[in-house]
Amino acid sequence: MDAIPGRTATSPARQLASFTACLTLDEIPAEVLERAKLLILDALGVGLASSVHEFAAMTVAGVLALGGPGPCSVIGRRERLLVRDAALANGVLIHGLDFDDTHLVSIVHPTAACLPCALSLSEHLNLDGRALLTAYVAGMETAIRIGAAVAGGFHHAGFHATGIVAHFSSCLVAGKLLGLDIDKLIAAQGIAASTASGVQVFLEEGAWTKRLHPAWAAVAGITAAHLAAAGFVGPTRPYEGRFGLFETHLQQHAAGVDQAALSAGLGTWWRLTETAIKPYPVCHFIHGCADAAIALHDEVDPADIEALDILLPRDTLPIVAEPIESKRRPMTDYDAKFSAPFVVATCLRKGRFGLAELLPDALADADVRALALRASCAADPDTKFPTYFSGAVRLVMRDGRSVFRHVPVNTGAGERALGKEGVVAKFMASAEVAVPRAHAERIRDAVLRLEAMPMRELAALLRQDGDLGVRGVQA
Repeated sequence: MDAIPGRTATSPARQLASFTACLTLDEIPAEVLERAKLLILDALGVGLASSVHEFAAMTVAGVLALGGPGPCSVIGRRERLLVRDAALANGVLIHGLDFDDTHLVSIVHPTAACLPCALSLSEHLNLDGRALLTAYVAGMETAIRIGAAVAGGFHHAGFHATGIVAHFSSCLVAGKLLGLDIDKLIAAQGIAASTASGVQVFLEEGAWTKRLHPAWAAVAGITAAHLAAAGFVGPTRPYEGRFGLFETHLQQHAAGVDQAALSAGLGTWWRLTETAIKPYPVCHFIHGCADAAIALHDEVDPADIEALDILLPRDTLPIVAEPIESKRRPMTDYDAKFSAPFVVATCLRKGRFGLAELLPDALADADVRALALRASCAADPDTKFPTYFSGAVRLVMRDGRSVFRHVPVNTGAGERALGKEGVVAKFMASAEVAVPRAHAERIRDAVLRLEAMPMRELAALLRQDGDLGVRGVQA
């Protein structure tokens, strides 16, 4: 009898399920675990910074109205929610400022695709940090490999890649925490294939829905894992099957899928270590250009700039440079995060780009906005994309001079990756937006010894119980 489709050793779903089911913490190299804890620390800092924003309060209000209170914690908030609602809220917070990590080749935010599910479900199940770390690493390797296999195809088809891959990584994270066997983890992936989505229409008007994509995936992953545990039957070939993920979501781009990338080096090639931590709270595609503009800040007088040309990877232009008229005039902080003209103009004028550069006064800065109106964008002929998010800025000065700076490897990537000291500094700056420094230090110390932490203790540190001196809410 012929083998049943999806039951062969080469099925991507089976390979990912087998890797997840069999993975133990002791098999993960020490340097991988250390990097994983730094990625988690960075994400929690971003979540704390998000917690004081208007979108955080509205998100929590919405899920509270639907499901009511529960036992699970929300980062930086007093409210406690049911497990799936807490995962949703935490997903919105971790991805809410677009300051969370990115795997550059995969073009996904892998920690946002894994940690919301891992954090809330491990608290709900009263597990320890060892369990969370093991499930998180399995999810990270899954999210990154799916993104790498499609080589940017989801973005080309109009989807936000993180919103797609996070359904699969979350269901494997949840399944690992629940102790599912290989067949049930395959079923969970099959179920997740029917929930995976995340359209990029938010780019038209700076809507909030991108924040929701990994959050909704956490809900879907927990749901899929529980359904599979109960015996619900899912398709066994969710990726490569007829009308599976690749065919339906990529369509004319499906021919470019590298299915071998889904399982390449599983258990020996730890791709999560390649994940870049952001130095700027804007779309990662702009980071090389931001580096170039900051480098030029001390070399020129921004008032003397007649025009500026921003060079970006060709494939990223539809996201951060088009249509150029609206990108020159961002209306909201989320518009600004995806506006190469605004980000580069800010960096040229101020020599920096942090969370403060997205506050209302900064968005309304007349000098920055006037400079952004003089910006144009074009493809960078010397880009190293997708390995790095290279970028360049060419200035035409009023005296006729031309000034040029190209950054092949963006800050935070490759040999310019943030080490422990840099990650901790970023965490502290982000966390102190929401909590006092002493409390931020306690969270930092807990995450850096995560293996020894009961997850309910970490969750208690992360939530706002009324005595932490919460900062003012930002609109």
